[in-house]
Amino acid sequence: MEKNEGLYPQVPGNQVPQQQYPTAPMPAPTVMSTPASFGPNSATLTCPYCHKGITTLVRAESSSKTHLFAVLLCFVSCCCIPYFMDSCKNKNHYCPSCNAFLGAYTN
Repeated sequence: MEKNEGLYPQVPGNQVPQQQYPTAPMPAPTVMSTPASFGPNSATLTCPYCHKGITTLVRAESSSKTHLFAVLLCFVSCCCIPYFMDSCKNKNHYCPSCNAFLGAYTN
């Protein structure tokens, strides 16, 4: 091996070789169009998980408010009434395509 040969290419003068990095195009930012707050009815939007245009699937599910009303009604009469009333339940919004939870509406 000669004296001037090494691991780095020789550049005439005192210049230091600059390493070249491949450049890739920057990905476009993703715009998520989910409503700031959901209502009691279905909403039309783009799912932030599967990126499809959907109308949300709404399920009424019992919450702590439902259980509290049931306990209070236990002292008066029938405690199971809040479990049959959608107005005492949360309305949870799901994507019908990928079943992801998107948000909830609470009364």
